[in-house]
Amino acid sequence: MSAAPQRILVVDDEVNLALGIAENLEMEGYSSGIAADGLEALEKIRSEPWDLVLLDVMMPNKDGLAVCAELREEDNNVPILFLTARGALDDRLRGLEAGGDDYLAKPFSLREMLLRVKAILRRRQGYSASAEQSPRLEFTGNLIDFRNYKGTDWAGHEHNLTHKEAMILKTLCDRDGEVVSREEILEAVWGYEVFPSTRTIDNFIVRLRKRFERYPETPQHIHTVRGVGYRFTRQPED
Repeated sequence: MSAAPQRILVVDDEVNLALGIAENLEMEGYSSGIAADGLEALEKIRSEPWDLVLLDVMMPNKDGLAVCAELREEDNNVPILFLTARGALDDRLRGLEAGGDDYLAKPFSLREMLLRVKAILRRRQGYSASAEQSPRLEFTGNLIDFRNYKGTDWAGHEHNLTHKEAMILKTLCDRDGEVVSREEILEAVWGYEVFPSTRTIDNFIVRLRKRFERYPETPQHIHTVRGVGYRFTRQPED
């Protein structure tokens, strides 16, 4: 028996664009649905299982960033690929920090969109398999649950992790004690160099340190290797 096709929801107030994207996704073997605004998107995402959401940012009723933030607050970690005419680096970072998995600026080619879709789904599956093999990470009072995207810090505070935060942390901790370059992190987490600037990864690292380091300015676990990348050590260094 063949596996059921992966389900992708296309959310865009430009109905013809949404229909065109959905049609092309189905030609690639996916199952698709559409929503015309943020409120309809939330209703469909909450009531049906989806493997990926293609989410426009600028929409009536509720914009895509607000939709994403609301889903993450509800602990819904469905993958989200933002589609938007706003392609500046700050806008991209804002989308990722809201909990999005990737960001594709309009106008985009069909081929590029399909490559992004495949990359997100492939890396989601890879992360899920890795999280099943080693689902928990403990270090100096911190506890990370990679399957449920949860973290409890050394002071007992609970934190929800976005998928990218969890992937970056797992990429580092799976190579405990080794230097992992920014390029290797990009390949493991995004699958290609989406952002030539290192700000993307650096911003995620800052957020992880603020949550799980007692002294974020002098971290004991997530170390910067200047000019190269980062190194995670489970046991704090002297």
